[in-house]
Amino acid sequence: MQSTSLKPHVVTLGTAGGPRWWTGENAGKRSGIATAVVVGSAVYLVDAGTGVGNQLMKAGFTVADLRGIFLTHLHSDHTIDLASLAIFGMFNLSPGQAPIHIVGPGNRGALPPASPRAAVAPQPLYPANPTPGTADMFSHLMQAYATDLNDRVIDALRPSPLEHFIATDIVIPEGTGYHPNQNPTPEDFIPFEIYSDDLVTVTATLVKHPPIAPAFAFRFDTAEGSVTISGDTAPCENLVTLAAGTDLLLHEAIDFDWVERSYGSIGTEAARASMDHHRVSHTSPAQAIELAERAGVRTLALHHLVPGTTPLSVWLSHADGFSGTFLVPDDLETISFAHVPSEMAATR
Repeated sequence: MQSTSLKPHVVTLGTAGGPRWWTGENAGKRSGIATAVVVGSAVYLVDAGTGVGNQLMKAGFTVADLRGIFLTHLHSDHTIDLASLAIFGMFNLSPGQAPIHIVGPGNRGALPPASPRAAVAPQPLYPANPTPGTADMFSHLMQAYATDLNDRVIDALRPSPLEHFIATDIVIPEGTGYHPNQNPTPEDFIPFEIYSDDLVTVTATLVKHPPIAPAFAFRFDTAEGSVTISGDTAPCENLVTLAAGTDLLLHEAIDFDWVERSYGSIGTEAARASMDHHRVSHTSPAQAIELAERAGVRTLALHHLVPGTTPLSVWLSHADGFSGTFLVPDDLETISFAHVPSEMAATR
């Protein structure tokens, strides 16, 4: 492989999905979903699952190393520790440091339709503002901790996190046909740029993760390689387009056998609704492999594993189905996405 100066790679800070702490055998081995994209000395964080701050420290980073935090969607397992990054992270930041950008979905604009299994339509929480986007969410989080923050700003002369973090909503281009309920994942969607600096260009596409909308996948392109991160999605052609020729694809995966074991025998409408959600909103390892093959991906790594306690052997049992390099990383593993010249890739 060619020598590189930027040494682009990811660190799998957390590899479990789902809004819960997984119990039973293998409990605690995987933290909540979070990925550090490292380019030179800069770190770009994708999603902020439970435990992300501690995982950053274990990986040798601090919040001061971050240039941006990118949220694929606003489900709690991807955002639950955003507040801790901003509040605890203040102890790592220095005056005059460049602001850290928080980039994620905007306001949904409409509530999702009620499950057809509901006998009576559930009532939404906070009906005056039921679907805040990234910028509003961050503002609300900081307001919720105003007692703590004002103590530290006024008494200990700490800076306000609002001085160091800038939260913005991703604006979906006009003319795409996007609608949160009627057309959340338009076909033939053209990936669009959401961020760039001197090291990376980040592009996004819409993926299928009903009922939440919008839900994004992100691609980071550098001078020395690219990585695509699927976010949460069912098999999606937009993802294939975004990931075409990428050096590394991190794709979510679910153990559908676990779904059947967990919900199939309960018999309640809530259990059936949970099964409905998993079937239309997530991807099996075999489906992820098929998508990666069609995208011409060099390395496929499964993450956002549901459940987070499924034995590694279950995920690895699919390894023979992919022609490239197939990985199921543990937390805190390093995976290079430095580009392999075509003549070397042909002989791998």
